[in-house]
Amino acid sequence: MSMCCIWRRIWNYSKKTTVLFPPELHDRLVKLAAQLGTSLGDLVRTACEKQYGVVSPDDRLAALRALSELALPVGDIVAMKRESVPAPEDLTR
Repeated sequence: MSMCCIWRRIWNYSKKTTVLFPPELHDRLVKLAAQLGTSLGDLVRTACEKQYGVVSPDDRLAALRALSELALPVGDIVAMKRESVPAPEDLTR
């Protein structure tokens, strides 16, 4: 990767945060990042994006399209409630 690309990538991140890890966790994360061929910062950013749902609108649309292509049994609201919520008289048994 050229220096120009590296600086352009760094420039996209405009907020700096300090995170303190216990030494053992830091060591494990550094080793994992090395195994994956990435930096500790990139590893943490990726984990945060996955955990907290920070995804682009394009990724959200792609997920929505994938869900809409699934052949899931879906009925109207009344039918779905009838199938999933027991009748009140059945709750006392």
